[in-house]
Amino acid sequence: MSLYDYQIGYRIWLQGHPFYAMLQAAMRQADIDNLEKLKRVFPEVWAELQARYRAPGGMLPEETGDK
Repeated sequence: MSLYDYQIGYRIWLQGHPFYAMLQAAMRQADIDNLEKLKRVFPEVWAELQARYRAPGGMLPEETGDK
């Protein structure tokens, strides 16, 4: 990690983004090696991110009333 990464991380933290929002953003931006690590540690988050990616507007069927 560089000083730049640390400073940007601090700015993101100051904005108060929810943890899972930041985790999903990290998954979207990660290189292959880091994505594999994140998927291994947070498989449920990865599964939901994939489901929402494929769903219209990111809304899952249980949120829209569709089945």
